[in-house]
Amino acid sequence: MKLDATDLRYLTGDEFRVLTAVEMGSKNHEVVPNPLIAQISGLRSGGVNKVLGSLAKRNLIAKVQNTKYEGYRLTYGGYDYLAMRTLSRRETLHSVGNQIGVGKESDIYVVADAEGNQMVLKLHRLGRISFRTIKTKRDYMGKRKSASWMYMSRLAAQKEWAFMKILYEHDFPVPRPIDQARHCILMELIDAYPLRQISEVDSPGKLYSNLMDLIVRFANAGLIHGDFNEFNILIRRETGEPVVIDFPQMVSTSHENAEWYFNRDVECIRTFFRRRFRYESILYPRFRTIISERNEKNSQEFQLDVVVAASGFAKKDMDTLEQYMKELDLDENENSNEVEEEEEEEEEEESGEDDDDDEIKKTKLSEGEEDGQKKTPDDSAEEEESEEETSENSEDQVERKVVASKSKLLTTDDNYETIRFKVAQDLAKEHDRQKLKYNSKSSARRVGRPKGSKAKQDNRVKLKNTDGWD
Repeated sequence: MKLDATDLRYLTGDEFRVLTAVEMGSKNHEVVPNPLIAQISGLRSGGVNKVLGSLAKRNLIAKVQNTKYEGYRLTYGGYDYLAMRTLSRRETLHSVGNQIGVGKESDIYVVADAEGNQMVLKLHRLGRISFRTIKTKRDYMGKRKSASWMYMSRLAAQKEWAFMKILYEHDFPVPRPIDQARHCILMELIDAYPLRQISEVDSPGKLYSNLMDLIVRFANAGLIHGDFNEFNILIRRETGEPVVIDFPQMVSTSHENAEWYFNRDVECIRTFFRRRFRYESILYPRFRTIISERNEKNSQEFQLDVVVAASGFAKKDMDTLEQYMKELDLDENENSNEVEEEEEEEEEEESGEDDDDDEIKKTKLSEGEEDGQKKTPDDSAEEEESEEETSENSEDQVERKVVASKSKLLTTDDNYETIRFKVAQDLAKEHDRQKLKYNSKSSARRVGRPKGSKAKQDNRVKLKNTDGWD
């Protein structure tokens, strides 16, 4: 959903009251009834109906059809307006600019305050892509089942805000957090390139060492990023220093799968440097070694439970968000496995057809060689007569006789009919192959899929700075 803040300045106080009433009613209702909206907003029923129609025209709420009662549900546009109005009242947000990034579960915009200082606004969109399928498998929201997408987006924003604030206070290379409301986070705008857009660096070994040291520093603080890859690392334009973003997947080193998350972060960096910069090092951190050294020194900067207690982000909320992220990863893996299996089946079918064609070509070539060995028509006739006399009960010789008779047809007056029949067979086979290729189940799933990875679609830059990495 693309953010359109044009109508934000024209909404009246009554419209915001009704929009807030729909949000409050969504905690217990998937479709909020009109009488409940009027009761929560404190407006007359006639005035509420007029305001609901105005909000529905702006796509801030949506009327659900085929329900037992008349009601509305809140959309992402309405949720965005409520969050931005809160930020505007705090005087941290004054204007909204262009969209600079689109993630799987978030949208990024450039905004500014009253003084014109540019910032970054991140809108969490959990549930936009994969939550519908996860919701059918398992529900762990309890009474919040109807408003699960809003609840999960708000939890993701609160968790990222809590970690970003604590990490920034302890001098970690993260953006400076400014404000947070509902599912929105306001942070500083950094003049940097994403690592996935950089094609060359002056010293890949130094950058690799800095990133591995950063992973170790997180672990010594009792934290694991969980999604430490080229998409969540920025390289400052002036100094070439890395900056880490995106923290909803961050977990504690005491997590049951902490070692797996740690090894995945390390392997993502090693794989990227091997593919992009053709740099590979035998030195990389081990989770057990780092944890044992930290326990011996007993010099952690801070503990994860202290971070959670200081931020107000409860452990129950963290467990809920982690469970959702786990279900999201499982769902993506299942979909990718299904697509890969279907693609492999198609490749096997196509290879099987190609093998059949090769066998047919080989048999034709052997037939041509046999025919080429015959020097004169008299010799061929004598050979045919001898074969007819000696091979009446032999199946192989009968097949040769049929092949020889078919080859003769090409030199007679009936070759036109034979060629037309063969062309019709080839066209029918090609038609069946095209039908299987473009009308199969996996082909229909691939409709609308972007071609190539994100790294291939982006414009890469060459970052060369003698003051930074040399």
